[in-house]
Amino acid sequence: MLAPEAPYPLAGGGSLRTASLLHYLAERYAVDLVVFRETGAPDAAAALPAGLVERVVEIDLPAHRRHLAARVARNAVRLARRVPPLVDRFGGLEGAVARSIGGRRYELGMIEHSWCAPYLEVLAPHCARTVLNLHNIESLLHARCAAVESAGPALAHRIFGSASRRLESAWLPRFSEVLVTSMADRGEAALLAPGARLRVYPNSIPLRPVPVLAKEHVIVFSGNLEYHPNVSAVRFFARTIWPGLRKRWPALVWRLVGKNPDAVRHLVAGDNRIECTGPVEDALAELARAEVAVVPVVAGSGTRLKILEAWAAALPVVSTTLGAEGLPVCDGCNIWLADSPGAFGERVSWLLGCTAEQRSALGEAGRSLLEKEFNWEASWRNLDL
Repeated sequence: MLAPEAPYPLAGGGSLRTASLLHYLAERYAVDLVVFRETGAPDAAAALPAGLVERVVEIDLPAHRRHLAARVARNAVRLARRVPPLVDRFGGLEGAVARSIGGRRYELGMIEHSWCAPYLEVLAPHCARTVLNLHNIESLLHARCAAVESAGPALAHRIFGSASRRLESAWLPRFSEVLVTSMADRGEAALLAPGARLRVYPNSIPLRPVPVLAKEHVIVFSGNLEYHPNVSAVRFFARTIWPGLRKRWPALVWRLVGKNPDAVRHLVAGDNRIECTGPVEDALAELARAEVAVVPVVAGSGTRLKILEAWAAALPVVSTTLGAEGLPVCDGCNIWLADSPGAFGERVSWLLGCTAEQRSALGEAGRSLLEKEFNWEASWRNLDL
């Protein structure tokens, strides 16, 4: 398995999807894991459960500066070259990947994310079969981000989206199999790469008991807060929905939970009733303290693990239609859907004002669906690798 991000600790949708496949493979094969690592990042091998894999190889990424001016300069070069940021960031390390393989032969080679698909040329000669695991359809993600951004960022997303389409069309058919998160993404991938062999492998999380904790007068949004669709979701909620809720519920707190909180801090600065907690040790427990989970997603692809995590905490969810894309939701049964700011705010308000039993009924319905279809053991039934 070649992954651009460490599967542990389980923090964010990317690591959860990668970890679910890693555990599936480890029950059936002796697995070697190759992981790219940012400068100063924790040791990926030390974070893994003992005995999960045979061997871990960590490949250090070139150091780069993360301040705004450096990011703008890098992306200007990427735009000129028509190379998407993540393709550029994780590319060019074929020699290190080849050295990690050595002369070994494998029954299966698994690559995580379309950004790393070109490493197929290194893996394929050593593997009887190859599988690409798509967390998103990157070209679709860029297109949707372009639709909600201002002129400059929108143009960049359109350029990167076009480059991503070329990459997906070229590489997806070359794998023995390609995993996608939902039937919706399967349809998009089939249009991009008609010759690709596609299989739906849904996002899922490990099943845990629902934490029993005292509720706080809090609504919660969770995720990697540096991820473009999460930034646009926070901006949309902060500008169009939160002001009305804040006025209507004078003691209500909006809590943002997840890594990289500095990426959205400027969007919520100056409001003492918005909390950016950053990463937490137990995300499920943090979610369980809230009354309602909000998923005001207006861009993105794949399926939202933030909804699955809220369901795991038996928490009622209000989401945009796009935010719940790819999940077999029933509006009013296991989730509430709303796309306009007014409707979204009204649905959150209704849940805040209803009885605890009514809130619990919606949350428990989501939890029931998770237990049937979206835990690791259930999702593994879709695989035969």
